[in-house]
Amino acid sequence: MILDVQNLAMPPRLLPVSFSIEQGEIVHFIGPNGSGKSTAISMLSGLYEGQGNIDFLGQPLSDYDLPSLARLRCYLAQQDRPVFSVGVHHYLALSLSALHKPDGLKVQQALDEICHALNISDKLNRNIQQLSGGEWQRVRLAAACLQVWPSINPEAHLLLLDEPAAALDIGQEAAMYKLVRRMAEQGVAVVMANHDLNRTLREADKVLLLNNGSCVAKGQPKDVMTVEQLETTFATKVQRIEYDGRSCLLFND
Repeated sequence: MILDVQNLAMPPRLLPVSFSIEQGEIVHFIGPNGSGKSTAISMLSGLYEGQGNIDFLGQPLSDYDLPSLARLRCYLAQQDRPVFSVGVHHYLALSLSALHKPDGLKVQQALDEICHALNISDKLNRNIQQLSGGEWQRVRLAAACLQVWPSINPEAHLLLLDEPAAALDIGQEAAMYKLVRRMAEQGVAVVMANHDLNRTLREADKVLLLNNGSCVAKGQPKDVMTVEQLETTFATKVQRIEYDGRSCLLFND
């Protein structure tokens, strides 16, 4: 087990919730704005204290120091752009600073695969201050994946993403979800806050539905994301249809 969480809380933003996360599992936190998704993910990172108990790889999260956490997990907060000016390649290299002498060839192979997946190979010589919002978000995603890419960091177990699809167009979003699945297939557990409910329905292994700081439901997407629960939580009409062998959600006024 990667995470065993009991009564995680930061009232009033997040009321007690308990759950577990297994190796290679993709977990989505969904819910309206202000429902507690970002709060929960920030607490799982070990950078923000709250109530409850979080066991990470069998020991209390609070027992880890920051250098150890940097090797074991990566936390990508909501979009922010640093005030300093640096090249994209240099920025990506910073994500490896906590690792112990990573293999140069494996780093290059991982960098090539991640940048190709996110279509930013041609951005490596650019300055981060010259990037559009979508370009910058993909660079941040690349750095996060590089930090916990198993071939260069075998200690890595967890990737935390707070609304990673922000600023991405539909093609870039599709590439991001494909890369997330690639991470999970390598054994890294991925926890993310998400607003695209159709993506959650298709991509998540487990879902936690939050509303006003409370966990409304948790479990597999098909069980949690019922029409009744989504309509109540999001205060809008929802229709669930089957198309080409897949379930799809439609939202109406």
